[in-house]
Parts: sequence; structure tokens; C-alpha cells
Amino acid sequence: MEHLYDYGLFLAQAVTLVAAILVVFSGIFALGQRQRSEQQEGHIEIRNLNEKYRHIGDTIRSVVDDPATVKSRRKADKKREKEKSKAAKKKRKGGTEESERRRRLYVLAFEGDLRASAVDNLREEISAVLPQAESGDEVLLRLESPGGIVHGYGLAASQLQRIRNAGIPLTAAVDKVAASGGYMMACVADRIIAAPFAVLGSIGVLAQLPNFHRLLKKHDIDFELLTAGEYKRTLTIFGENTDKGREKFVEELEETHQLFKDFVADNRPSLDISKVATGEVWYGQNALDEGLVDALQTSDAFLQEHLEDWDVFEVRYVQRKNWQEKLGFAAQGAIEQVLMKVWQRGQDRNNY
Repeated sequence: MEHLYDYGLFLAQAVTLVAAILVVFSGIFALGQRQRSEQQEGHIEIRNLNEKYRHIGDTIRSVVDDPATVKSRRKADKKREKEKSKAAKKKRKGGTEESERRRRLYVLAFEGDLRASAVDNLREEISAVLPQAESGDEVLLRLESPGGIVHGYGLAASQLQRIRNAGIPLTAAVDKVAASGGYMMACVADRIIAAPFAVLGSIGVLAQLPNFHRLLKKHDIDFELLTAGEYKRTLTIFGENTDKGREKFVEELEETHQLFKDFVADNRPSLDISKVATGEVWYGQNALDEGLVDALQTSDAFLQEHLEDWDVFEVRYVQRKNWQEKLGFAAQGAIEQVLMKVWQRGQDRNNY
């Protein structure tokens, strides 16, 4: 019992310390937010991936091929570029430039954390792409996320719905994990592709919190929680939880789960939602068998398929941060990494 008491006291002290650190960094972050001017908000960066991979190919060939072959290929490339340029000018004179424009693939990326904080960047990227996209163009979303808070990922999914509503085909590519809120985002896409060992699913809802009421009571420490409204607070960390509060909390979880299931079913009606919405996860091949994805393919393979006949552009919104924000995000990121590792250990069924 003495060991349990020491552990409980240590845990309470650790929670208090973490809470104090978060309060301090939240204050620093809020100060940085107020100081940030409109000019510091950020900007859109666009990279032509055709040019990137063409340059990589030229670099490799210049090393592995003999000099004569390299020289001959360069001459052929220059001749081909001149012919393309002449053909383009001729089409412009004939008024056929619009009909001959190559289709475009816009590539976006979403790296998810517990708060779905990347949704701010995603919003800006989609707002930049949609006015430029035309009939025949498509969007590829490289999605990696184990999920997080409901309203954060709900907003992220709604941002992707804007692409669907605009009539632009959307493909979600999952190379590692799209679980829980991550899968909520993926299911909005017209098509989901995944690597063979990517983790998908986890269509469920969870909530957990420690309770230190008995520890406080043992040391004659009172904790007062005042609320207006019967269910303003159902479960607490330091107060005494009741069966009625627990029942209400579980009821709210079930309601949220039902909303999640309905959302997935609406976006992927072919799914047997009662079978896959159990909170389980599936690896790529099994996810394909269950209908959670449409094909097994990495995002890199998808891009390579489009480089020859499409113009492929990577679009990123880059936020400028002052030192207060960088410090706050660094501390928050460290905490979230620990929590994500705990989640991943609980989700992984096999380690090798």
C-alpha cells in the first residue's frame, strides 16, 4: 500500500507539473498570437513535381550513362522542347490553347496530430486550388493521421468535402496510418489507396481520464466543482464521479460514435458499417477486403503514373511563426508525440 501511495502522490505531482507547464506555454502562445501581424500569417508555396523528377532523372543518367549517350539525349530533349514550344504557339494562334491544356494533379499533404492542427493549412491550400482547378483536373491528398479530437477532424473532413462539392475528383493516399479521425477524412475521397501495411479503420470513439478523488480525500483535501446544468460536467479528474455521470458520459460517447458511423456510411455506402465500425483497425490488404480502401498503392506510385501525361503540382501553405509560437508548438509537439506513441502501442497488434 505504501508503494501505491507513493506512486499516486508522484502521479498527482506529475500531472500538476504538466498542467503548470501547459498554462505557461499557452500564455506565451497567446501572446505570440496577438503580436502576429497580417504580414506574418503565411503564404502558399507551389512546386512543379514534373520538374523535380525530371531533374532527378537527368542527374542519375549523367552519372550512370556514358558521355556520348548523355550528350545525344540532351540534344534530343532540346529538339523535343523546341517542337513543343512551336506547337504551343501555333495552337495559341489558332485559339485552341484551352482545349489542349494538360490535365493537372494538385498534391496536398495532411500530417495529423491529436488536435488536427494541420486543418488550418489544409483550409488555405484548398482555397488556393479550387479557383484554379478545371474540368479533368484532380486532387491527391497524402494523408497520415491516427486521429484525435472530434471537432478538429470533423472540420478537416468538411474541408475535403469542398473539393467533392466542386466536382473535382479527390484521391486519398494512406502510406502509414489513417485511423479514427484520419479515416473520417479519408472516407470523404472519391477513391482511397493505401500501402499494403498501412493501418486503417478504428471507427470508434474513446475517452479516458484519471481520477484523484480518493487520494485527495485520504489527505483531507476538498475539491469543489460548481456547475449550472445537470450534465455540465459528467466526469471530473479531482471530484467524486457518480454512476449517473458515468452513464451520461457513455451515452454521449455512443451518440458521437453513431454520428461517426453515419458519416462513414454516407460517404462509402458499400461498406458493411456494422462490421467495420467496431473500433478495430485493419492493415492494407485486409482493409481492401473489407472495402475500407479501393486499391493497394503507395502515393509515390500514384504520382509516378501521372508524371508523363499530367502537370503535377505540390501545394503547401506555410505559416510564419515568431519565436513564442515556435517554443509553444515545440513543447506541445513533444507532449503529443508521447501520447501518440502510447496510442500506437495500444493499436499495434504485431511488432516486428
